[in-house]
Amino acid sequence: MKKLEEILVGNSSCMHEIYRLVEQVAASNATVLLRGNSGIGKELVARAIVGLSERANRPLLTLNCAAIPETLVESELFGHEKGAFTGADKRRIGRAEAAEGGTLFLDEVGDLTLVSQVKLLRFIQERTFSRLGSNQDIKADVRLIAATSRNLEYLMEHGKFREDLYYRLNIFPIYMPDLKDRKCDIIPLAEHFIEKNNIQYSKTVSRISTPAINMLTLYHWPGNVRELENCIERAVLTCTDDCIHSYNLPPSLQTAETSGTVLTKGANFNTLVMSYEKELISEALKRNNGNMSAAARDLGISARVIHYKIKQLGL
Repeated sequence: MKKLEEILVGNSSCMHEIYRLVEQVAASNATVLLRGNSGIGKELVARAIVGLSERANRPLLTLNCAAIPETLVESELFGHEKGAFTGADKRRIGRAEAAEGGTLFLDEVGDLTLVSQVKLLRFIQERTFSRLGSNQDIKADVRLIAATSRNLEYLMEHGKFREDLYYRLNIFPIYMPDLKDRKCDIIPLAEHFIEKNNIQYSKTVSRISTPAINMLTLYHWPGNVRELENCIERAVLTCTDDCIHSYNLPPSLQTAETSGTVLTKGANFNTLVMSYEKELISEALKRNNGNMSAAARDLGISARVIHYKIKQLGL
C-alpha cells in the first residue's frame, strides 16, 4: 500500500479534510463519488483511495464516459461477443470484467445518456452483467469509484440524470475545491511538478524566483491543477538556469498586477527597468552564493558595473 503523501500534494485545510475522508473510506468497498470541476485531480484521489485499500495490488480500470459514443459505452463497459454487431470479429472483454477483484473508475459519469445510465444502474445494484450479444450473467467483484464535474442535482431536475442512479453513486461523496480556493497549495504543487519535469527533461531546476511566486499565487487558475502542471512544464522547458523566473511563465500569467509592472503613481519607465535589473542581479547573486565577481560574469557585465548597481539598487 502506498502512503497518502506519495500520491496527493497539499497542506491546505480543505485538502486535509479530503485526506481524512480518503482514509475513512479506503478500507471499505463503498462506492465513492468524487465531485468538482475539471482539472482538480479527481483521478489522483481515486488512485489514492485504491492505494490505501486492500485492492491496491489488483487492477484499476478507468473509463472516461464523456469520451465514448453512446453506441460503444455498453461494449466498453461490459464487453461483447463475436458477431454481436457489425465489426465485432472477436470476443472483447469489457472494463468491468477486466477489473475483477480490483476497482473500476468511471470518470465524467454525469455525461452518460439515460440509456447507458439504466445499464450502469443494473450493474451497480446486482454486481452482475452480460457481454453484448450474450445472455450469460457474469458476477463481478469490483469496487466502483465515480467522478463528475457536472451538477447532477440540476441534471436530475431536468430529467437528464436518473434519481435512482444518483443515490446509488452518492453513498460517499467527496467534494474537491478549485485551486484558487486553496492558494497555499500552489507552491508545493509547483515544486512537485518541477521535480517531476526535472526527471523527464533532465533539468536541474531547484527554485522559483520571488516575482514568479507572486505571479503563481495571484493568478486565478481557471484550469485548476492541470493548468498549473502545464504551466510548470513550460517553465522548466524554457528555463536556462536552476531557477524559474517570471519570464519563464506563460503569457496568461503575464499581467501587470501579477508581474509587478502595473503603473502606479510615481512608477515610470526607469522605475520598472530598475525593478527588472534588481531581479536579475538578485538571482545571479543567489546562484553564485553572493560572489559578486561570479555573478557579474554570469550576467556578462564587469565587476565595477555590478558593484555600482548593487549600491544603486540597495541590494
